[in-house]
Amino acid sequence: MDIQKCIIIGSGPAGYTAAIYAARANLDPVMYVGSEPGGQLMITTDVENYPGYPDGVQGPVMMEDFRKQAERFGTKIFYNVVTEVDFSQDVHTLTLDNGEKVQAHTVVIATGASAKWLGLPSEKAFMNKGVSACAVCDGFFFKGQKVAVVGGGDTAAEEATYLSKLSPEVHLLVRRDEMRASKIMQDRVMRTENIKIHWNTEAREILGNGEVTGVRVQNNQTKEVTDLDITGFFVAIGHSPNTEIFHNILTMDETGYIVTKGKTTETNIPGVFASGDAQDRKYRQAVTAAGTGCMAALDAEAYLVEKGII
Repeated sequence: MDIQKCIIIGSGPAGYTAAIYAARANLDPVMYVGSEPGGQLMITTDVENYPGYPDGVQGPVMMEDFRKQAERFGTKIFYNVVTEVDFSQDVHTLTLDNGEKVQAHTVVIATGASAKWLGLPSEKAFMNKGVSACAVCDGFFFKGQKVAVVGGGDTAAEEATYLSKLSPEVHLLVRRDEMRASKIMQDRVMRTENIKIHWNTEAREILGNGEVTGVRVQNNQTKEVTDLDITGFFVAIGHSPNTEIFHNILTMDETGYIVTKGKTTETNIPGVFASGDAQDRKYRQAVTAAGTGCMAALDAEAYLVEKGII
């Protein structure tokens, strides 16, 4: 079995950037793109905050550009899913969904994270037509318009506060009679005049005709149903890092994000590096994911040099 210098698990901005840097360092990287080639940007329409695209770009188009650049430098890309890992030896062994086993001296993890959704049929119908899971990514499109945010934790509080600077009215839908957010975040929300909190409230249906025009909500105590006029609906109930196959192998925080050492992408396993949303629970932006992908490739190169492999 050939031993690769570097295998990248996952794609998206982190994986493709890691591939570009690893390829240019003559690491001959092999990428397994996983079950969601291109990551979350494949379901994102307009991306206007990534440097180098002054007129904005469609998410899938940007990921196609990333892929072409990685391949241009010699990255070998395979559309397999890594289903199991064995990091117990110096040479790491990965099992693919077709049963094949592959080995590498270094592994870069770029499996990303997936937004949690409410599960409403209308939520899926209006995806990218007014429904979003990222206010920082998409809030600008709703400048001057009324919006709603679902959630009661820090993420929802942060998104509502961010949107309050762009929108005249932000409806925060909290399904309990209190928020789970930290005290400082709650205080910030309470002090923001154009955030209206709806306690004990759940979204029942997103309304619209081609694009979002409102949301039907219900008070889960009184059962009263109300329609709110909005054009943007932001789901902020958290993200789930796609790190299940690394449980009990890599050090993670309480929610499953991979813990890296200091200002590096090093994990607790030598030769294994984590990048992008699989290890970033705070920023979750394409540009920061790309940055950590670059770091992971450079860390992998340094490791291979130190070990005398290259």
